[in-house]
Amino acid sequence: MATRIEIGKAIRENRKALGYTQLRLSEITGIHKSTISEIENGRFTGSFDIFERLLDAVELQFNVSRKQHRLPDWDEINELFAEDDV
Repeated sequence: MATRIEIGKAIRENRKALGYTQLRLSEITGIHKSTISEIENGRFTGSFDIFERLLDAVELQFNVSRKQHRLPDWDEINELFAEDDV
């Protein structure tokens, strides 16, 4: 899965390739220019709807893929930190 920074970079690159300024993209999507800036800089943690509208406007889309890594469950964590019986 892409990070927020990677998503923001892709949005910025496609926006520029389409010849849009952040202001023009704001007018097209109804998303405030400062929000677009936050997204492009990887600092946005808002709604999926906003990401979706912005991605659509710059001809991108989210792709869902299987998780590459998983976090250990509690039993596995306990085993990792258990002291050896010597």
